Amino acid sequence: MGRAFEYRRAAKEKRWDKMSKVFPKLGKLITIAAREGGPEPETNAKLRHAIHMAKLQNMPKDNIDNAIKRATGKDADTLVELVFEAKGPHGVLLFIECTTDNNQRTVANIRSYLNKWGCGFAPSGSLEFMFSRKAIFELAANDKLNLDELELELIDAGLQEIEKTETSIFLYSDYTDFGSMSKALDEKGIDYIKSSLQRIPNSPVAFSDEQLADIEKLLDKIEDDDDVQSVYTNIE
Repeated sequence: MGRAFEYRRAAKEKRWDKMSKVFPKLGKLITIAAREGGPEPETNAKLRHAIHMAKLQNMPKDNIDNAIKRATGKDADTLVELVFEAKGPHGVLLFIECTTDNNQRTVANIRSYLNKWGCGFAPSGSLEFMFSRKAIFELAANDKLNLDELELELIDAGLQEIEKTETSIFLYSDYTDFGSMSKALDEKGIDYIKSSLQRIPNSPVAFSDEQLADIEKLLDKIEDDDDVQSVYTNIE
């Protein structure tokens, strides 16, 4: 499990190191968030999250501000969010989240990537029960932080689980509670390293190194697409 996780994490970091593609992807997220909930991050949790993710990638402030301004422009109306469910090599399950201004282009591109590996789309909704959508907040490990007290303080905000490692503390809640959790942490002055909305596999599957290498080739191709925001799998 550890080796597979490290393999996936290293490969993921390598892919997302391509700044020329990361900034436009993040810009789309910011624009959609601002369009849906308004341009003020203080009252728009989705926008606050998108800006936080952009800052983690060292996206310049001007880029962030311009993405927010685009929310009131004509181009913003053409942006939509799409989610594809698919089965990849060796039976790996895929959730592919996209933001696009051209549905036909995005569908055709994703289909072509899958077809090259002899794979295809799964029926919409068929993989939903295999994944749980979670809001995840990562804090730096802190021995002075009483986790029992923290759990009691955050339970009303939607906290479901706390996980501690040697270097980090992870707070899990349902994805619908992202806003309330973010607000509660801010109000309590608790800093977090990063936050994310993820799809967590309910029954992760172990794959061999050879299978992982094969799967990664497809993931590289999909995630390199300008319209793709995130890809989630059931890899252990």
